[in-house]
Amino acid sequence: MPRVTSLFLPSWPTDRFRRKSGDAALPPETPLVLIGRDGRRRVVLAADAAARAAGLRIGVPASKAQALVPGLAIHDAEPDADTMALERLALWALRRYAPVVAADPPDGLVIDTTGADHLHGGEMAMLAEMVARLGASGLAARAAVADTWGAAHALARFGTRQTIMVPSGETAKAILPLPIAALRLPATTIDSFRRLGFETVAELAGAPRASLALRFGPEPGRRLDQAFGRVSEPIEPIRPEEIVEVRRNFAEPIGAAETVARYTGKLVVELCVELETRGLGARRLDLLFFRVDNRVEAIRVGTATPVRDTKRLTRLLTDKIETIDPGFGIEQMWLAATVAEPLREQQTISSLAAAPEPDVSDVIDILANRVGEDRLYRLAPVQSDVPERSVQRIAPMTPDTGEGWPGHWPRPSRLLPRPEPIETVALLPDHPPVTFTWRGVRRRVKRADGPERVFGEWWKRDAELAAVRDYFQVEDENGERYWVYRAGDGEDAATGSHKWFMHGIFG
Repeated sequence: MPRVTSLFLPSWPTDRFRRKSGDAALPPETPLVLIGRDGRRRVVLAADAAARAAGLRIGVPASKAQALVPGLAIHDAEPDADTMALERLALWALRRYAPVVAADPPDGLVIDTTGADHLHGGEMAMLAEMVARLGASGLAARAAVADTWGAAHALARFGTRQTIMVPSGETAKAILPLPIAALRLPATTIDSFRRLGFETVAELAGAPRASLALRFGPEPGRRLDQAFGRVSEPIEPIRPEEIVEVRRNFAEPIGAAETVARYTGKLVVELCVELETRGLGARRLDLLFFRVDNRVEAIRVGTATPVRDTKRLTRLLTDKIETIDPGFGIEQMWLAATVAEPLREQQTISSLAAAPEPDVSDVIDILANRVGEDRLYRLAPVQSDVPERSVQRIAPMTPDTGEGWPGHWPRPSRLLPRPEPIETVALLPDHPPVTFTWRGVRRRVKRADGPERVFGEWWKRDAELAAVRDYFQVEDENGERYWVYRAGDGEDAATGSHKWFMHGIFG
């Protein structure tokens, strides 16, 4: 079952204008409208949340809007610039989320996320990430995922939550209560339906189809069928000119896995030739299959480093062919390097005595494409005295900077994700615990070393200006060693709570 995500930007033109102008030039609380011409009149074409809260709506004359809302910011609309910016946003979603993305003018995107959600922690996590990333860039967004484009589009715009995930097979149940405006019908048609007493999708779906078609034409029935999944609605994926891409058309549709794999290898060879002429290597490949029933199936693979090896890229793609449903046949295949980077030639080992450097990028690529590239990482040091801040996750093939952890103080082999509180018996201010209870088990300390004093990073926040931790290495009667600390110096309450915590375990 396909899964389609609709991304809705409720204040798209005005949000884009604010980003272009800068927050200092136009404060967020200032009502903003964009003006354009409707015949000979100048009317409001877009209004932000502050302007809508003040009572302004699309279509209000510009002079009336200015009179109704004191301090209203009025600027000319830029429809062409809005369209271009929406296409750039679609390109961002293409490179980050899924191979099939298209602009959904005037205020959204449509993304075929079939099989792509597991790379982002599931559908709800993917939607939340989309909305959060756009919000961090100053763009208000709502997102919904459903079985059809029409359903996802309707729920993103008329749903009750910021992110909505409709389980597969429950599309009809989700959209029936929505207003008829959710069906992407012309405004005049919607007004006519309302005059006849139709308010919801359920009421319209229950009306006789023949009488609807006789009075309003085929469009209402077509939109209903698209929303319920009775009629396919293909997504024409965006393809910028700078993307390296090769295509192949078939006189007769193909469907056998062996045939698809063979032509995949041929497309990879053609793509690598094109990449070589540009001095590039692929970091992400999208292989699209256009079926005879207007459905698009897709495979996406990524690489840890720029790659132009035909055998390696072919293997990554063919490993996923089993996830493709050819339906009644595939009539076209597209292979695109949606992310490509310069590929430098490397000097090969010429000495018989010199051992070649091990290359694990091939193994990393296989694992990353199975479990998700965000779930594969390695740890790197960060310059910080606070233990939990002294480590960060980086991509597996990130070049080594040569930095390391300080070696003059021992550190545990296992650092807990968060310090866990423990109950202790200890003599303040400088003595280690005599006994401590952690996770319900009481342990008697046989040996201890410390304290090692760690100060808070006052330049990050004022609360750490006086913060202190005293760390101790302790060994219990069974020979197990732990890393514990006391919050505070043991004397001044301003330095910490003087409670004890478990922070790590030595091997």
